[in-house]
Amino acid sequence: MKRIPVLVTALLVPTIVCAVLFADDTKKEVNRMRLTVKSSAFEEGATIPLDFTCDGRDISPALSWSGGPDGTKSYALIADDPDAPVGTWVHWVLYDIPSDVTSLSEAEGSGKKLDCGAVHGVNDFKRYGYGGPCPPGGTHRYYFKVYAVDTMLQKGPGMSKKELLKLLEGHVLAEGALMGRYSRR
Repeated sequence: MKRIPVLVTALLVPTIVCAVLFADDTKKEVNRMRLTVKSSAFEEGATIPLDFTCDGRDISPALSWSGGPDGTKSYALIADDPDAPVGTWVHWVLYDIPSDVTSLSEAEGSGKKLDCGAVHGVNDFKRYGYGGPCPPGGTHRYYFKVYAVDTMLQKGPGMSKKELLKLLEGHVLAEGALMGRYSRR
């Protein structure tokens, strides 16, 4: 008689442990979905053209993305430089991009809001919108990351990257990135 409860316990404990460990698997799998992010200005891993840097016109490059899953209500964009000597330097924060908008034209990265309704955060230059690559030395990598979000954040202009990422927790359905490089001449 005492062996049956031991046997049941021996079978149930691993099942319960697996259920607890993998209970969030669906969410993790959703977060693994990938967006494809492209630019007509440069290819993945290539040099970012001068116009889009502090040495040129300092305008945002054209970007497009695809692969937003069902349930996407908005997109968010963060562009940053993980190679900056002071730690990751944020060049662009944009959120509440409507779900039917899957591209940004060249030079759209200024002002507090875009015509489509998207809202700019503040970059590490302490400005709204885009601030182009301007590394103090060497070649740096710049990541243009796009997130498919299951909600509209409905926040005003001026959020930082940190604030945006906090609000995105639990709401990202998919993400993708385009990486470009730049070194000053």
